[in-house]
Amino acid sequence: MSKQTVKVVGGGLAGCECALQLLKRGFDVDMYEMRPTRGTGAHSTDGLAELVCSNSLKSEEPSTASGVLKAELKLLGCELLQIAQTCRVPSGSALAVDRKRFSAAVEERLKQFEGFRLIREEVDKIERTPTVIATGPLTSDKMAAAISSLGGGSLYFYDAIAPIVSFDSIDMSKAYFGGRYGKGEEDYLNLPMQRAEYEEFFKALVEAETVVLHDFEKKELFEGCMPIEEMAKRGSDTIRFGPLKPVGLTNPKTGEKAYAVVQLRRENVAGDCFNMVGFQTNLTYAEQKRVFRMIPALHDAEFLRYGVMHRNTYINSPELLDGGFRVKDSEFALYFAGQISGVEGYVESVMSGLAAGQAMADELEGRQYVLPPETTICGALARYISTRSLDFQPMNANFGILPPIVGVRDKKSRKLAYGRRAVEDMKAYLASRARY
Repeated sequence: MSKQTVKVVGGGLAGCECALQLLKRGFDVDMYEMRPTRGTGAHSTDGLAELVCSNSLKSEEPSTASGVLKAELKLLGCELLQIAQTCRVPSGSALAVDRKRFSAAVEERLKQFEGFRLIREEVDKIERTPTVIATGPLTSDKMAAAISSLGGGSLYFYDAIAPIVSFDSIDMSKAYFGGRYGKGEEDYLNLPMQRAEYEEFFKALVEAETVVLHDFEKKELFEGCMPIEEMAKRGSDTIRFGPLKPVGLTNPKTGEKAYAVVQLRRENVAGDCFNMVGFQTNLTYAEQKRVFRMIPALHDAEFLRYGVMHRNTYINSPELLDGGFRVKDSEFALYFAGQISGVEGYVESVMSGLAAGQAMADELEGRQYVLPPETTICGALARYISTRSLDFQPMNANFGILPPIVGVRDKKSRKLAYGRRAVEDMKAYLASRARY
């Protein structure tokens, strides 16, 4: 006999994982998915758990944050990762899946539970019933308005992402570490360009092909996320006095000052990937590869992530949510999960759905949900989205959000140490909670 019915709004990765966690614990689930009644402009099917951007769930290596997160989720009884294993396709050390098979398998697993009901309609209000909102970054305007009424700050309707480059692919003979005016340590990697190099790069940048925006993406561009190519079109010196400003930078190898300097910032504690500072872009992937490789130090660059420009709706979670993804001041059981909650990435969204489902089950069964340790990726992400910040931005799994490990200098050894500690601490956490 069912304990209670929970309403899950959204049939993406987070919503599906959340629903399965609740169904396994004896709850009925009414899942609302607006597709195909209402499309998003990004999804191409009406399938549940559709992977929109890529079919890769990233690395399984124990020396990566993504791999550690998967190991933690396996211990926590994650359903979608188990399904992904049955749908995987060859992809080296990464877990990649056949998208159609994966979506179909997730829906099949949900329908194995008699208490599961899929309702194909848009939700435009929040009712006083146990609810998990997992509507994702393309939340409909009506639902966004309903969410805004909860308070906790504004919803954000834009996203600007700069490319990320593999450190190993950067030509360090044409780059150097150092802060402006010699301040700071190795926080920035500087890629100098002389005048002729810059002018050639600038010409290619302003003439490069951009992505044609979908209707749902056509919006006012915010200054804080202005694409580098749009900024450049304001004049040849605009970006040279902005993100490529050479002031206060001298190459310690040659003593030379440059005409323009591209700065890269560490993307993670390990320092194996770097973000191109100020290089938010709407160029096509092919053009990003062509144009940005004109920067001398990036002539053979490996782009771990290309820049994108699109709407991305997420709440100001630190104001609204606790570490269990629950709305802090709600008088009834109301949770968020997925990218709208401030996590970034496929597996991270799955994690948030799992946490919200387990926390919801605890609340409805009269128990206190206990966060995983801060030394785990799951615990650290939960704390990140619920800790007040002056400049809150969505976050993916990375070792930089974990308490540091001291005394291990070798990068690979340090990464493995993070992973070992996280897995052991997760095991201890689960052992203390006998219901798992």
